[in-house]
Amino acid sequence: MPAARTAHPYDDTDVIDARAPRFNQAFVGLVSLTAVLTGWWWLLALVALQLALGLTFGRRWCLPCVLYFAVVQPRLGEGEIEDARPPRFANQLGVTVLSAASLAYLAGGPLLGRALGGLVATLALLSAVTGLCAGCELYKLAARVRGVRPGKPGTFDLAELATAPPGSTGPWSGGSPAGEVLVQFTHPLCSRCHVVGERLRAQGRPLVSVDVSKRPDLARRYHVAAVPSAFAVARDGRVLRRLA
Repeated sequence: MPAARTAHPYDDTDVIDARAPRFNQAFVGLVSLTAVLTGWWWLLALVALQLALGLTFGRRWCLPCVLYFAVVQPRLGEGEIEDARPPRFANQLGVTVLSAASLAYLAGGPLLGRALGGLVATLALLSAVTGLCAGCELYKLAARVRGVRPGKPGTFDLAELATAPPGSTGPWSGGSPAGEVLVQFTHPLCSRCHVVGERLRAQGRPLVSVDVSKRPDLARRYHVAAVPSAFAVARDGRVLRRLA
């Protein structure tokens, strides 16, 4: 019998079962491919509308999401829990491209509409089969690009992030010879966050974890676009390097 859920499918919207986006991409890819092959362009508009409803009103309005959480997940069990922002961005891109494809058909440009619909079908099916989500990768790339601007996390206010870790004799004392402190941004339901946290704790250096579900303001301030994110930080707060 599958284990109980750790993340509620409709209420815990900042994280998601990693299988759910792939199931949704399979739906988007198959319907879009059918539209391209048959010329039923209105299917592209319906998929765009479906994605838009889910993004606007929540996963209860996303039919493939409801099907996955109500039928598939109870049988397979909950998959790895991940940050929901990258797949959400991928869905936003899907709405944009599918809407453009529908408008192209309406404007008398079936070649452009077919090309855009085919692009969505190809990328969505690729994601469903391999797990390689182009929209998610674009989200992460955009986050890195944003990170090289002057607003990147060059320093952390360690006193604000948390109290001194257990065993230290003073604020952020001890740790490695270089005096580094490890800072991890995490979420209590994120499977990969737990793995990264265990690896960081095994290094024996002071570690502070910031729960983005409780402190989203810190995630925004330090430009943390996805969890897990981890940094090696000097005791004066300077960011030395990104670890995850």
